[in-house]
Amino acid sequence: MAVTHGFIINEAATSVTAPLTATAGLQVVVGTAPVNMLDDPAAAVNTPMIVRSYKEAVEAAGYSDDFEDYTICEAVNASFQVMNVGPLVLINVLDPAKHTTAVEETAVQVNDGVAEVDVTGLLLAKLVVKKEATELTADVDYAATFNDDGTVSIALIEGGAGDGATQLLVSGTKLDPSKVTADDIVGGVSISTGAETGLEVVRQVYPKIGYVPGILLAPRFSRNANVCAALQAKCRSINSVFNCVCFVDIDSTAEGAVKYQDVAAQKVAQAATSREAYGLWPYCKVGDVAYSGSSMAAAVTVYNDTQYGDVPNASPSNVTAPITAACLADGTEVLIDQEQGNVLNENGIATWVRAQSRFVLWGNETCAYPSTTDPKDMFLCIRRFFNYTAANFVLNNQQKLDKPMNRRLLDSIIDSENMRGQVYVSTGVCASYELILDPDRNTDAELVAGHIYFYQYCTPFPPMKLVTNTMEYQAGALATALLG
Repeated sequence: MAVTHGFIINEAATSVTAPLTATAGLQVVVGTAPVNMLDDPAAAVNTPMIVRSYKEAVEAAGYSDDFEDYTICEAVNASFQVMNVGPLVLINVLDPAKHTTAVEETAVQVNDGVAEVDVTGLLLAKLVVKKEATELTADVDYAATFNDDGTVSIALIEGGAGDGATQLLVSGTKLDPSKVTADDIVGGVSISTGAETGLEVVRQVYPKIGYVPGILLAPRFSRNANVCAALQAKCRSINSVFNCVCFVDIDSTAEGAVKYQDVAAQKVAQAATSREAYGLWPYCKVGDVAYSGSSMAAAVTVYNDTQYGDVPNASPSNVTAPITAACLADGTEVLIDQEQGNVLNENGIATWVRAQSRFVLWGNETCAYPSTTDPKDMFLCIRRFFNYTAANFVLNNQQKLDKPMNRRLLDSIIDSENMRGQVYVSTGVCASYELILDPDRNTDAELVAGHIYFYQYCTPFPPMKLVTNTMEYQAGALATALLG
C-alpha cells in the first residue's frame, strides 16, 4: 500500500471564461465565412445563425484568421476573442454553389502516410485524390481533415488503394471569396422561389431566433456606398416594428480617405448620412492583426452595454479598446490625437485616440450629425435607447394585442411601462420616462375601430461630451503664504 505523505499537485484543464452576454446590442453580421470546413456548407448560406461562444461560431460557420477574405471571422474574433462578448447572429453569403474556383491537379508529397495540401477553401466533397492514375475513395482509401489554418491533411488508410504512396495527385474546387460582391451583401428576394439573400435575411432573425437585431454589420464591405446605403435602410422597420443601428466603415483604402482631412468627404461619398449609422475611420490593430473599425467598435459597444445591465443608454465613446494602434485598411499605422479626433467627431465620424496609456473609441455622434442636432438622432446612445425601449414595448405587450380593449387592459400597459420608467429614472438612466394615453388621437372613431394611441415621454441623459474648467492665478495668495 502506497504511503500518503507530502504534497500532491494536480492540474485541471484550462477553463475558458464565458462571454459576457448582452442582447440590447445584438450584432447581426453579414459577410463571408469559410463554410467549406463544415459538414454541410450549403446549409450555412444566407441563413441567420446565432452563436453564443467562439466554439459555436467555429462550428456554425468555420473559422480563418484571413479577415480580408472571411469578414465574419473578424467580427467573431473581435467579439469573442478580444472583447469576450456575445451572442452574435451570423449571415454568410459566400455560396459554395456560386463563389468557387477550380484547383488544378497538383503533386503533393506524402510523409509518414500523410500529405499536406497547402490550399485553403477546399471543398472536401469535390476533392479528387489520385495515386498515379488511380482515383482514391474518401474514408476508404484516405481521410481528409482541416488544419487550424484552413489547409487540408490527407491521411492514407492502411490497406487502402493509396497505401504506400509517396506522392498524391490532388485537384478539386475551392471557395473564392474574391467573387463575393457588394450585390451579394445587399442581397435580394428571388421572384421564383421567394428565397432571401444578403441583408434581406435580416428579416428572418426575429421570427427564427427570437432576438431583435441591435447592431447591423458588414465589416469591410460597408465601405462600399451601395452596402452602406442598404445597411442604413435595413435598420428601419424590421418586421414592420423594430429599429436598430448599423456600424459602417468609412473607406480607408487608397480609393477612399487615407488622411483625416479627407474623411468627411468620403463619408458623404459613401452616403453615410442617417441617424441609424455610426461611422468608423480608420481600422485598428491588435498586435499585427488589423480589424475593421466597425467590427471592433461594435464589440466595444456591446461590452459597454454589459457594464450598464444590458441597457444601451451609455455612449461607447471614451471606452477602452484593447488595441495597439489605429491603422488604414492596408495596415499602415495612423496617429490620431484628440484634436484630429474632434474634427472627425464634428463631422459625425468616430475614431480611435490614445488616452494616457490606452486607446479608446472616440465619438458620440451618428452619421446624421451635423445635419441634425436633435438629441435622439445625433447621439448614438440616445438613438439606441429609443430603439431598445420601443422594441421592449412591443415585446412586453405583444400578448395583449387583440384582447378586449377595456380600461383594465390599457392600465396594465401603462402601469407596467411606467414602473419600468421609474426604475430608469431612479437609476440615472433617464431624466423622464412616462407613458400616457394620447388625448388628441383617441377619438370616438378610432376607439370604435379598436385603435388606441399612447404617447411616451423618454429623456435619456446625453453623454457629457465637453467639460470646461476655468483656471485663475490668484496673486494675493502669495502674500498670505509668504508673509503670513
